[in-house]
Amino acid sequence: MPFISASDVRTIAVVGAGTIGSSWAAWFLARGYTVRLTDPAANAEAHARTYIRNAWPALVRIGVTTEDVDAALGRLSMHQTAAEAATGADFVQENAPERADIKRAVLKEIDAAVAPDKVIASSTSGFGVTEMQAEMAHPERLVVGHPFNPPHLIPLVEVVGGGVTSDDAVHWSIGFYRHVGKKAIHVRKEVPGHIANRLQAALWREACYLVEEGVGSVEDVDAAIAYGPGLRWAVMGPHLTFHLAGGRGGMGHFFDHLGPNVERWWESLGSPQITPQLRDVVVAGVNEEIGNRSFEQLVAERDEKLLGVLAATADKT
Repeated sequence: MPFISASDVRTIAVVGAGTIGSSWAAWFLARGYTVRLTDPAANAEAHARTYIRNAWPALVRIGVTTEDVDAALGRLSMHQTAAEAATGADFVQENAPERADIKRAVLKEIDAAVAPDKVIASSTSGFGVTEMQAEMAHPERLVVGHPFNPPHLIPLVEVVGGGVTSDDAVHWSIGFYRHVGKKAIHVRKEVPGHIANRLQAALWREACYLVEEGVGSVEDVDAAIAYGPGLRWAVMGPHLTFHLAGGRGGMGHFFDHLGPNVERWWESLGSPQITPQLRDVVVAGVNEEIGNRSFEQLVAERDEKLLGVLAATADKT
């Protein structure tokens, strides 16, 4: 059965109203969709509406919407169950807790409520599609649509298919996310953590090792990224970065002349274990780096700087 056209999507079910689900809801509302939201928490609707109100000025600032937030919230409805929220939806974005048993149960419930020509996407950051689709009657339409936090600001969405996911569902999802303004990439094999989280994990492993070995403080290691390669990574990824490092000879020159040095660095990289000692050192270092800033202040600082980066790197063509 062919899937509904991406341009015909009008109503989106967002299952889970935590940080990720509420952020997705804000994005979809800003793009003009009707959103059917569900979450078992007693204060879920209040949390989601507050989150969306707080996110709205940023969405206006980056040009996603000019709509008044109250008008947009008029298209948001809260529902008791995942099945109820999913009924009548043209697309479902699932954001249930990161437990395989919960994911399977929720996706089974959604699957039974949504017509087979509609795609279901999971925001999971680490689970594979194959293990999540095991109890679905129509597993061929399940994909991972993994965003980066916060989804209403970070463009990246990783799309992954499972063992019985149809190619049409994968291609539809990539097209849909791009249609709604996201930078969707195709993760071609199921691996724990997909692509971006694996890259983050590799970097953080070495960051923890450098702290553990006393090479740098937590604050210094963070600064080494934020004020060094992190600035370049906002513009291009590691392969293009090193292509430019190779000068006129590009990536080939980099491999030929700097490759041996990189291999020596690779061989010296650490493999730390998350021991109580490492935990305490990193937690203490983070607290020292934070100083007297509150969680809310850190979020506001992050988002303000993200908005600046987004403005600077926006495609003007």
